[in-house]
Amino acid sequence: MNIALVTGSAGLIGSESVAFLAGKFDLVIGVDNNLRQYFFGADGNTEWNRNRIEEAFGNYKHYAADIREVSQLEPIFKEYGTDIKMIVHAAAQPSHDWAAREPFTDFGVNAVGTLNMLEMTRLHAPEAVFIFTSTNKVYGDNPNYLPLVELETRWEIDENHPYFENGIDENHSIDHTKHSIFGASKVAADIMVQEYGRYFGMKTAVFRGGCLTGPNHSGAQLHGFLAYLMKCAITGTHYTIFGYKGKQVRDNIHSHDLVNMFWHYYQNPRPGEVYNAGGGRFANCSMLEAIALCEQITGNKLSYSYSETNRIGDHIWYVSDLSKFKSHYPDWNWEYGLVETLTQIHDGISSRLGVKTV
Repeated sequence: MNIALVTGSAGLIGSESVAFLAGKFDLVIGVDNNLRQYFFGADGNTEWNRNRIEEAFGNYKHYAADIREVSQLEPIFKEYGTDIKMIVHAAAQPSHDWAAREPFTDFGVNAVGTLNMLEMTRLHAPEAVFIFTSTNKVYGDNPNYLPLVELETRWEIDENHPYFENGIDENHSIDHTKHSIFGASKVAADIMVQEYGRYFGMKTAVFRGGCLTGPNHSGAQLHGFLAYLMKCAITGTHYTIFGYKGKQVRDNIHSHDLVNMFWHYYQNPRPGEVYNAGGGRFANCSMLEAIALCEQITGNKLSYSYSETNRIGDHIWYVSDLSKFKSHYPDWNWEYGLVETLTQIHDGISSRLGVKTV
C-alpha cells in the first residue's frame, strides 16, 4: 500500500492535505486529538472538520493520538511501517500569546512532538518524505529592524532594499532576536527537521509559513487572522487590532496552494531543505486593508477597536520570498488570490453558522 500520514489532520493545513492526498494514496491516516479546542476554546474546536473529512473520504482513517506521547504514536507506525510514503506534520500549538501561558505544553507539542514524529519515521518508515509546517516566526522580530516606510494603509519596506521586489528569503537570520515562546519552540523543531535530513539523510523539508489560511480554518482570536476577522465581520463580534496602527502587513497563502507545494516537493525531494512559504508579493495585506476587504465581501461594517500594545514577537511587515522554491519546482504557482481566498472563507463560515450576508 501507499500511505500518507497527516498530523493535525482536522486543522486547516492537515484537512487540506487529507483532501489533496486522498486521491493520490491508497490510505490517508490522520492524527489529531483536537488539542486546538484546549488552546482556544469553542472557536478552536475542530470536530466539525474531522467529521467532514471522515464523511468525504472513504480511505481516511483517524487516530486521536497525542504526538507528545511516543506510546500513542508507535503502534501506528509499527502497524503501517514502510507503507507510509509521505508524512505531513502540521500539528502544532500555533499562538504567540498562548505559548507564554503554558511553555511546557507549547514546547511539548511543537518541539517534542516533532522529534517524536521524526524518530518514529526514522525507525519505521525511513524512506518516507517528511514535510514540516514551520513558521516565519523562526526569524523572530529581525524583520522589524528592516528599513520600513509608513504608508497610508500599510507599512512597506524601503524600495531600495533587496527584499522590496520579492520579500524576505531563507537567508534572513533566525538568531539574536526575540521570537516569542512559540517562535522558539518552532525554531527547535525547524532545526531538528533539517538535522534529520542532513545527519540521517532522510527526505525532510521545512516550510516556513506566512499566514496560512483558507475556508476550513477554525479561526480564533489568538490564531487564524483572516478567518477570525471574517467571522467577526459576519457575526458582528468586536475585533481588536493590536499595535502598529493596524498597518502591519502579512502575506497570505491559501491552504491548497501550500499543500500543492508539499506535493511538488514529495515528487522530487531534496533532503534537509528549507523553504519560505506564503502569499509573497502575489497575496498580502495589512490589517486595515484586510478589514476593508471583509467589509466589502460581507456588506457589514466591522466593529473594532485599537490597542497600542502589539503582540510580543509580532511582525510589522512580512512578505515571503518564494523564489528559491519556485526555482527548484518551476511548475508550481499560486492559484488563489487574496479576494478569492477571503470569499471562500466568508462562504465557509456563513454556511457553518447558517448566516446570510450580501
